[in-house]
Amino acid sequence: MNDLRNVKPLYVAKAELFKSLGHPARIRILELLVAGDMSVSNLLAATGLEPSSLSQHLSVVKHTGLVQSSRVGNSVTYRVTDPSVGEFLTAARSVLATTLGRARQTLEDLVGTE
Repeated sequence: MNDLRNVKPLYVAKAELFKSLGHPARIRILELLVAGDMSVSNLLAATGLEPSSLSQHLSVVKHTGLVQSSRVGNSVTYRVTDPSVGEFLTAARSVLATTLGRARQTLEDLVGTE
């Protein structure tokens, strides 16, 4: 039987997910991986991050379950765990566009009244 005292409320799990996305490098890594699996060396080249920094960011998104890795010899490849990661990033872009659109309209209204 499951011990329900150890189950996190959904809002806590969501907060942890959003916290894991709280760095621009992690968003960029996910955007790259949504397009396709990538080796660490390709991620280094695409992001311009230092190896230790990339490793830390990959660890965060891996711990959250957004990505997984596989090793073949000395090469480690990462992939997103679910196609909905891409949908999530697209939804975030849409929300951002709407929010910035409203802010732009407000600014134009303010400038127009002077």
